[in-house]
Amino acid sequence: MSSMKLGVNIDHVAVLREARRVNDPDILNALFIACQSGADQITIHLREDRRHIQDVDAYNIMKHSTMPVNLECSINRSILNIVTDLKPHRATLVPEKREEVTTEGGLDVIKYEDEISYAIELLHDYIIPVSLFIDPTIEAVEMSKKLGAEMVELHTGSFANIYAMLNSSLSYSNHSIKELQLPRHELAIKLEKSITAIKEAAKHAKKIGLEVAAGHGLNYNNVDEMMKIAEITELNIGQSIVARSVFSGLADAVKEMKRLTTR
Repeated sequence: MSSMKLGVNIDHVAVLREARRVNDPDILNALFIACQSGADQITIHLREDRRHIQDVDAYNIMKHSTMPVNLECSINRSILNIVTDLKPHRATLVPEKREEVTTEGGLDVIKYEDEISYAIELLHDYIIPVSLFIDPTIEAVEMSKKLGAEMVELHTGSFANIYAMLNSSLSYSNHSIKELQLPRHELAIKLEKSITAIKEAAKHAKKIGLEVAAGHGLNYNNVDEMMKIAEITELNIGQSIVARSVFSGLADAVKEMKRLTTR
């Protein structure tokens, strides 16, 4: 058996901490437990609005992690300056909007070509490998290669939303997705199309020499679909693991996800 690399995103531990603005739960405890429970890397997102991970968290995690650290960040130059100081094992460039609840889509690598090109060159000057968080399209994959990224992370949010509307109680909740309130057969068709798009983007990325990761909205129920795509070698998962940990504890939550991501 071989394992998919599992990046455990611990941002949501910091979300809980920031809700009361006390150092509880301690983000470093989450780091140590994730490392001891099967994580292959730690993923954090240092947002411009600092809604969860703070600068001191990023520095402490870099100092104490026994696992590689994948630092997600925007192309904002002040953020990039912090990243070059931190020197994470990888920087993943992601889009950001202040009003969003979570990252809503992939980085627009065509619209922001010049800004992304600058960011990649800067990060490479500090010997930091770069991944681009993109929508699963051939065009975005091609542009990522042109810009000089070593890796792409395919945004699986659309897939996850459709899957949840079709296979969970989401459609009966206050968080039901209006545009996906469709007959089940239509949702099933949309789901198949979204999986096909991810497969084709992953295959093309590998063909042109890019490493392939995937993430956003992945959980214990839908991750099996990503495990079927051989070209994807890394998954970054956070919210569902931290949510599960409320009931099972973080160690067991990480171990269970690691079990599900073992081929």
